[in-house]
Parts: sequence; C-alpha cells; structure tokens
Amino acid sequence: MNDNTHIPEQTPYNPYLLPLVPFFFSAAILLLASSALANNAVLRSIFSCQAQGLGGAIPEIKVWFQQGTNLSFIQAGETIKKVWLDDPSKVTLDFDGPMCLQSGQQGSETGDCENSAASVIHLRRIQKLNIPGLPNTNSTLLTVVTEKQGQKKLYTFRVNYGEGEPEYNTLAVFADASYPGAGSCATGNNRQNYRNTNIERRDDSR
Repeated sequence: MNDNTHIPEQTPYNPYLLPLVPFFFSAAILLLASSALANNAVLRSIFSCQAQGLGGAIPEIKVWFQQGTNLSFIQAGETIKKVWLDDPSKVTLDFDGPMCLQSGQQGSETGDCENSAASVIHLRRIQKLNIPGLPNTNSTLLTVVTEKQGQKKLYTFRVNYGEGEPEYNTLAVFADASYPGAGSCATGNNRQNYRNTNIERRDDSR
C-alpha cells in the first residue's frame, strides 16, 4: 500500500532577507505617494510681496471648469476688505465671510462693505455671460485689498482660464520672511534697491 499523502516542501529560510523587507515596503509606499502627489498638486503658494507685484510681475491664478480655485490669505493672517473683478462674465466669486465686492465697468458694489471679514476667495469658472460693454478677453484682473493689524495691502492677480485637468485647487498667500532680504522678491533690482535704502537709512542715522 503506497502512501500518496503530499507533504509540501518548506520554503528555505533566509535570515539575511528579513531586514530588507521593511526597506522594500517603505520604498514602494514612497513611490506610490510621490506619484499621487505629482498627479494631484492641490496647493500652490506665493509670498505676499510677490502677490503685490513687488517682484516685478503680476501673479497668475487659474480657474477651470471642473472645479473652483481658492485664493487664501489665511496663511498670511490677513482679512480681505474689498475685491474688484474687472470681467465677471466668466468667473464667479464666493467668500468665507461677509465681503464687499465691486465688479464690471459700472463698478457697482455688492455685499457687506462695512464689515468685510473674509479670508478666502473661491473662484469658479462659468460659461461666458453676455454682459453689454465687456469685450471678449483671454484673461481678467482680480484686485484684492487686505488688512492686518491696521495695515492694508493691495494685491493684483491675472485670472487666466485653464483648459483640461486642473493643476491645483488653492493658491495660498504666505507672509514674507521676517528678516531683511529673505523673501523671494528681494532679487535683482529689488535687492539693489533694498541695499540702497539701507545705505540711506544708515547715512540718515549719523
């Protein structure tokens, strides 16, 4: 009588491979996370000086049909006091608090202009509305006045209309670095102007 019972062979035990298992697992997780972040860059940031145009260029913010785009001043600790949108025929604006909004060529004010206290603007692209007097342009200008501890700042953003998949959903404005020359706006001519200003101040102090 033959015994046909099959006994599986044991996998050879290799103690040298065990320490490598966590390494390979961590590498796989990092690759997946990097791929996800590359395909879903949800946040873009900009320094306050850049958003004010002190770097020599008007900053851009894009809007798409698939989703809205947030413009956040939370990170800078600033409160939005008033907003102008030159062409409201392709973009709608919403806020996280009471807001004073002025739009179009006639410049009519809407919203709470006495107690404006928002920190986020939500821009949403829409199909173009037929508004008499407004030309068909490829972009428009968004102007924002903010306040922090009694100090006001003026920001301007070129609003461009993106096609296809959205590249991000939030543009966050950060406060400038606290020490001189640390912000990314202090480059080129701006850095030279900063040095000249410091020289003048030192001369005045003598």
